[in-house]
Amino acid sequence: MTSETTAPATAGNWKIGDLELTRIGYGAMQLAGPKVWGPPRDRDAALAVLRAAVGAGITHIDTSDYYGPHVVNDLIREALHPYPGHLCIATKVGARRTPDRAWPAALSRDELVRAVHDNLRRLDVPVLDLVNLRMTDTRAAADLVEPFTVLADLREQGLIRHLGVSNVSAEQVRAAQEIAPVACVQNHYNVALREDDDLVDRCAEQGIAYVPFYPLGGFRPLQLDALDDVARDLGVSARQVALAWLLQRSPNILLIPGTSSVAHLHANIAAAAVELSDRALRTLDAVATR
Repeated sequence: MTSETTAPATAGNWKIGDLELTRIGYGAMQLAGPKVWGPPRDRDAALAVLRAAVGAGITHIDTSDYYGPHVVNDLIREALHPYPGHLCIATKVGARRTPDRAWPAALSRDELVRAVHDNLRRLDVPVLDLVNLRMTDTRAAADLVEPFTVLADLREQGLIRHLGVSNVSAEQVRAAQEIAPVACVQNHYNVALREDDDLVDRCAEQGIAYVPFYPLGGFRPLQLDALDDVARDLGVSARQVALAWLLQRSPNILLIPGTSSVAHLHANIAAAAVELSDRALRTLDAVATR
């Protein structure tokens, strides 16, 4: 246990096909302006955190062309292109941004094809490593079939290497698997929100990566006495405890905490070295029980 920066590999890696992803990755959403809209407040700082992530050994960056929109992918290209051969850039499609900064669904064939080509162009790559289909308000399996089939077709065309699903039910995961291999599930999950406990375990049994979004609570950061108590005992931050709990929860969990700060990036990476005792785990498990 330490609060110093350590290599992400201390948490182990996870393989998706021939891609080897560090279990602590980097979520790039916060690089855009307020409400994930427009340019960053400090462009140089945004570029610096991307370079610091790769420099620290992270091989898994999560993005989307609708972050900004377009802003974050442009930053990634500027900071990191030509990309290291070991770097996996995961992106999402299935939503779009409107001038009022909303996030409506964009699940038609034309919208999905355009989104994939937008990501290819903005990131300046010939093929996308991993594309997650983001569902919105529906959890019905039937609603996923048509859009996921579109992505499966694009995969067959050689534009996508691996497919994932995001913001989905267990039934939707099964429906997707009947169409094409599912390499990744990206859902809302953290130490306080555990509705996906069974899905995490099923994904682990099948060798599917589970990538929780909002691992620290999202736009409303987690504020839990249990986190503070465990953090105080270990001499680390509550944020690091929340990330460490996820890493110890299951070996298929990959983290993509976001930050626009190099200092916070290094603190997130250091969570890989935080070991939670059985007592600490019981304290944190009681959060979900309550």
